[in-house]
Amino acid sequence: MLQYPLSSQRVLIILSHWSIALFLLLTLTACAGGIGGRSSVAWREEVLLHDGKKVIVERSQTYGGRHEVGQSPPVKELTIAFKLPGSGQRITWTSEYAEDLGRTNFDLAALHVLNDTPYLVALPNLCLSYNKWGRPNPPYVFFKYEGKIWKRIALAEFPTEFKDTNMVINSLGEAEALKSQSLVSADWVKAVNAELRQPEYKTILREALPKEQMMAMCDERVLYKGYWLRPNDPMARKFVDQQQK
Repeated sequence: MLQYPLSSQRVLIILSHWSIALFLLLTLTACAGGIGGRSSVAWREEVLLHDGKKVIVERSQTYGGRHEVGQSPPVKELTIAFKLPGSGQRITWTSEYAEDLGRTNFDLAALHVLNDTPYLVALPNLCLSYNKWGRPNPPYVFFKYEGKIWKRIALAEFPTEFKDTNMVINSLGEAEALKSQSLVSADWVKAVNAELRQPEYKTILREALPKEQMMAMCDERVLYKGYWLRPNDPMARKFVDQQQK
């Protein structure tokens, strides 16, 4: 969980407690080349709702931000737009670039609609984002469209009718396949998501995962003066303070 694709997860800071010196390794920034030479990709995606209705979602994402030399850039920003099946109102949602992460905040897992009100299930974009958004367990950030804005809500406020992930989750890894289709079908979405191993990607979990499992999969970090450090690590904080003098 929270680590796909493994090849793209960056190690921002290495703290060694067994050596004399303390080193901080920052993610390198390279020129944005996008996927297959593209700086962005857009596609139309068929989303199957809990009641059997379908919504056509226009999705797009740009590439850029911090990444290691020789690797493709991450998703810098992603946007979706759709019309509500009842009222026909057009709604958009954007996961913007986050300077503290060097990429966008979220991936998407699901869009659902109840009584003409849309809800989104977002996944923190790798471990730094997971820490930034409060280490939710189960590992989702829920949004509800209310009063013409998207508001974050608690799991308890997320309707129990919604059970399935229904959007392409690994949009970075599937970018080439996505841009080659005029309309990504709901069946294709279901099939490609089924290839992901993590249970939280296959269905919307309601029960918390074991704390030990969460810690093993995503180390706890806190943001300190622009650096993501382990909490309660005075040596690391002292090093950062010295670098900023």
